[in-house]
Amino acid sequence: MVVFGHLGGELCWVGWIFSILKLILLQILSMVELAGIIVLGIIAQWVAWRFKLPAILPLILIGLLVGPISTLFTENGEKWIEPIWNGEKGLFPGEGLYYFVSLSMSIILFEGGLTLKRSEIANVGPVITKLITIGSIVTFFGAGFAAHFILDLSWQISFMFSGLIIVTGPTVITPILRNIPLKKDVSAVLKWEGILIDPIGALVAVLMYEFISVGEGQAYTQTALIEFGKILLFGTTIGFTFAHALAFVIKKNYVPHYLLNVVSLSVVLLGFVQADMFAHESGLLAVVVMGLVLGNTNLPNIKELLYFKESLSILLISILFILLAANINIHDMELIFNWKAVVLFLIIIFMIRPLGVFLSTLGSNLKPNERLFIGWVGPRGIVAAGIASLFGSKLLAVGVLGAEYITPLVFMIVLGTVLLNATTARLFAKAVGVFLKKSEGIVIIGASLPARLIAAYLQKNNRHVVLLDNNGINIEKARQLGLEAIVSNIYSDTLIDYIELSDVGYLMALTGNSDINQYAIDTFKGQFGENGSFRLVNSDEMNNPENNPKTGLFSHTDDFIKLTEAARKNPTIHEIILKDQEHYEGLIEITKADRDIVPIFLKTLEGELQIISSNSMDFTDIKEGYQLVYLGKQLKVSKEMEPSETT
Repeated sequence: MVVFGHLGGELCWVGWIFSILKLILLQILSMVELAGIIVLGIIAQWVAWRFKLPAILPLILIGLLVGPISTLFTENGEKWIEPIWNGEKGLFPGEGLYYFVSLSMSIILFEGGLTLKRSEIANVGPVITKLITIGSIVTFFGAGFAAHFILDLSWQISFMFSGLIIVTGPTVITPILRNIPLKKDVSAVLKWEGILIDPIGALVAVLMYEFISVGEGQAYTQTALIEFGKILLFGTTIGFTFAHALAFVIKKNYVPHYLLNVVSLSVVLLGFVQADMFAHESGLLAVVVMGLVLGNTNLPNIKELLYFKESLSILLISILFILLAANINIHDMELIFNWKAVVLFLIIIFMIRPLGVFLSTLGSNLKPNERLFIGWVGPRGIVAAGIASLFGSKLLAVGVLGAEYITPLVFMIVLGTVLLNATTARLFAKAVGVFLKKSEGIVIIGASLPARLIAAYLQKNNRHVVLLDNNGINIEKARQLGLEAIVSNIYSDTLIDYIELSDVGYLMALTGNSDINQYAIDTFKGQFGENGSFRLVNSDEMNNPENNPKTGLFSHTDDFIKLTEAARKNPTIHEIILKDQEHYEGLIEITKADRDIVPIFLKTLEGELQIISSNSMDFTDIKEGYQLVYLGKQLKVSKEMEPSETT
């Protein structure tokens, strides 16, 4: 008995050790899977950058490959990557995946809210409001009816599906708009719609989930109204309160600089969770409100915060889309491999989206071709995919008939719309005539006093001008003049991501640092200076006219110091009417001799502004009626040739 007892004890210990080793092995495999997801996600981001595609496209394809499609190749029919723990394999136990998805979406939407500026929607604010209200209603009912009658789904599941596809998304809209030069208003409409409509889609999905869970009738009506009110109340209140609290802390320097980003991140997550505790799914609304408030608050470190959130969002998006796509099962994909799903997709793309945009833009200043383009571009993104996976699984777990269709249908819409818009948006823009054949916008590097004066003159002459500077004080002064100005580091790669610069074709570097000016020309002339890239001459070039650069601005005698002094003494831009070529050349010689006058533009009879280069004798066909535009002291002229001026 003693021997057998001892042997049994040894076997027990051996079994316990094997259990621990098995658990460790599974954890190592999970670690390898998670590392693989991150590596694959970054590879997908690089592919998207290289071929100018929305990153969601290669991410979903990779997710499907390592998930449901991989089961066709493995010996035991298991996925290469299993997102949900099933007892033997998987990354997230229970609802861990959906908690991770929810927290990640909060960061992504907060970052999107930070990029929204009120100045962008001065002309199209009502259009955006209608798109997220009327457009959402059209999509909800149109797609719901279509899903019911085409796929023979129940009304509840049909409208759950339609609520989920209301949303477009900044993660897919932004990459498409970066590569298409459009009018500012068109880009602003699509950008704002993509961010603001995300919490609305989540709200509708929550209400439909309550409808299915509680049931029809008075009980549902009361529950829906209560949930709706709670989401709006707690989402907006907590978002607004947390945003102002964080802004106060930043302005008062209560947080050291090296902790600023992580403290901001923790506040965002806290606000999201706090709102969600009071009202389920109100956290999405809260983080958008937080981002919107902070993005339009004068904070000294807002740009650094945005850079950090952008980098974090890229990482999270890379992980999320692969996880969510990998979580789909192969039999779920088989449900939509039929002509009915294709018909549903075509109706949503070619009928419901254009109808919603048409009704939302009635009476607006948008031209018919611009409305047509907005109706064409409507890709769905991370919020649709994330909430579809969450609610689809929950309804499937309680045995709701037809719930198995929700996730694959939504992923079909996400993948299909992204693929369609990514490959055709540029061609469609050219076909309908919204593609800017010649980018007339102007980006000015530096927002000093002379740069602000020049920008104000250009804007008064109906030119789109954007000032870039890493000096927040200069940017704030520019904004007070009603100028579009962005706090940005010229050495940052994210500069090319600004949708606001999609119509820019001229670059003027006006900083006091000649190295920065030259770097701007060398780096961004292809992106922003296709029609012309210019910079101020430096002191060496002033003293050696034979070194006069082709990209030099104004004249070889006007460097940053002279420009600044002229602007400081006489902060005025004048226009003087020219008689002929000789008159122009004579005035140019006067400006070279007088340190208080700097020539900047030549204005033609048609009102076109031509930048005067440092080789200011390039113009050889000056006609009577042309105007010389200059900054500084007023030129002495005869009474009949008295100039006009702009201050």
